[in-house]
Amino acid sequence: MTETRHCMGSSIAHWAAETPDNIAIDDPDGLVSYAELDKRVTEYAQAFSGAGLSRGDRICWLGKNSGLYFTLFAAATRAGMVIAPIGWRLAAPEVAYVLKDTRAPLLICEPEFAETAKKAVEEAPDTRTIICTKTGTDLPDLADFVASTTPGDLPECDPAEGVLQLYTSGTTGNPKGAVLTSNNLFQLRPLIEDRPEFAWTNLKPGDSTLAVMPCAHIAGSGIGPIAFYNGATMMVIPEFHPDHVLDCIDKGLNQFFLVPTALQMLVNWPRAKDTDFSSVRAVTYGAAPIPLELLRQCIQTMPQALFCQQYGMTETTGTVCILPPEDHDPNGNERMRGIGIPLPGVELKIVDEKRQEVPPGTIGEIATRSGLNMLHYYDNPEKTAETVDADGWLYTGDAAVMDEDGYFYIKDRVKDMIISGGENVYPAEVENAIFGHPQVNEVAVIGIPDAKWGEAVKAVVSPKPGVTEIDTDSIIAWAKERIAGFKVPKTVDVIADLPRNASGKILRRELRAPYWEGNDRGVN
Repeated sequence: MTETRHCMGSSIAHWAAETPDNIAIDDPDGLVSYAELDKRVTEYAQAFSGAGLSRGDRICWLGKNSGLYFTLFAAATRAGMVIAPIGWRLAAPEVAYVLKDTRAPLLICEPEFAETAKKAVEEAPDTRTIICTKTGTDLPDLADFVASTTPGDLPECDPAEGVLQLYTSGTTGNPKGAVLTSNNLFQLRPLIEDRPEFAWTNLKPGDSTLAVMPCAHIAGSGIGPIAFYNGATMMVIPEFHPDHVLDCIDKGLNQFFLVPTALQMLVNWPRAKDTDFSSVRAVTYGAAPIPLELLRQCIQTMPQALFCQQYGMTETTGTVCILPPEDHDPNGNERMRGIGIPLPGVELKIVDEKRQEVPPGTIGEIATRSGLNMLHYYDNPEKTAETVDADGWLYTGDAAVMDEDGYFYIKDRVKDMIISGGENVYPAEVENAIFGHPQVNEVAVIGIPDAKWGEAVKAVVSPKPGVTEIDTDSIIAWAKERIAGFKVPKTVDVIADLPRNASGKILRRELRAPYWEGNDRGVN
């Protein structure tokens, strides 16, 4: 590990000394140099410490992507604290759950989420302070908070301590806070630095990358450590829109990550045909394989760019497996159906239900072991032990097969998660939101193929005794009041009884099967 760059704070300080005038952040609020970023990070860190927050405390963020978010992330790291970004699409009860679980003394929100923040804090007694990023609300603002706080002392950074807590749900129960350390976030950088086969990820000072995926996801927050380790410029877009990405490309953007749905929207956007893409050296994508026709469109639009598929999860600090550029063929090949090969320092294997390794060609669950695996689920030793065994193997819940060449191919999910437009949707959460509807007896939620979003959320319900007709629109409206919009079912089917196995468990797979007939695999 490069001695001077082992965490967010030390990386920024390194480049503030080496290349002080280089631009660190370019977002709608303007340009910030490495020297200025280093100064701001220290000011915020000293304010957190001076306000009475302690080492290991959680600081929650409720907002979209911004240069300020990444500045606060680095400041929390420098103060020995943990940033916990909350999805801005979440409803107030979902925000409250994260606040209660983190026991965060401080919540920082953007003005448009001030009302949601206030409602959520009513249920979260440990969150003593809400600060708004700007003036104009009835909440104290960040600038005043910093100005009125006596600067506190800052500790030495310990790269083995948690710095980022991201919430990832399970197929049952509540969301879990995956705690990632600086070691997790920076583990891979020195292993791939300056290696020609990793040209798709290499950045130099002055190069630019893009933060466009939501910061409550590893694909969003994970961009900050990559950019700052390399002394690059991070262009930040609050949320995805093709025009905003094209604006960045007009400014000379060198690399970006998008889910295939967003990539398709980008290359088909009317303005794209008049855009000069020659600065783009690499395009990475994940959450789904790239359809062959989309790859062809991308190569036509960006013939000089390297394309790389990434596979990973929050608990693995993002990418652990890649389909490298050389396996992307516009004429198609078998490997493009898969997720590729492990990254350096990453072990991957396929195991059976007893967690014993199986031979190539056998379907089982992907397990992975590396320095990228999370520290733990926050305050949840039971779920941590279910996911990571005593030997450090993390079980992903993805069913896959490995071929004789060591390439991995996803076949289905051991768990029932749905990925819709790059957002994770967990059936149990949606089912819990629908339970209680006056007409519904039972509900099962499944993912079905969707040309635009990869998968769409569908609810299958049975009526309560005596109910002759279910108003499916009212079920959708009921869910909208209780969960984020992207989790709400697009469609609802009504059947007399849900299928069950001998032990009484609802067979979601049986409900899904008719919709996935003719597909290579049971996920999209």
